[in-house]
Amino acid sequence: EVQLVESGGGLVQAGGSLRLSCAASGFTDDDYAIGWFRQAPGKEREGVSCISSTADITNYADSVRGRFTISSDGAKNTVYLQMNRLKPEDTGVYYCALLYSDYDSITSCSISSTLFDDWGQGTQVTVSS
Repeated sequence: EVQLVESGGGLVQAGGSLRLSCAASGFTDDDYAIGWFRQAPGKEREGVSCISSTADITNYADSVRGRFTISSDGAKNTVYLQMNRLKPEDTGVYYCALLYSDYDSITSCSISSTLFDDWGQGTQVTVSS
């Protein structure tokens, strides 16, 4: 059974930083991607970032490019999202998700939520102004 467990959320002032972690387990696919998504109250879930299983392909939403950095520790099957210069509009529940069923989307590291196969429970990030 695939499990994705997010951690690292919290309350931070604007301009501050947080690092989210996603611990993934229960899958054997060699080719996959892990993405980060977020959902603010009253808004649709949006893609934030993605990293391929080989860590050589990454993708970012325009709204976070240059502020957020995605990375992975293959040995621990853990993906991190370092979030710097946080803004109030970054507030939301952050989810990590696993993509293994669509090879083309894996290699392009798409951050379209409809493509991802399994999801974590989410971690709350609140950025105060």
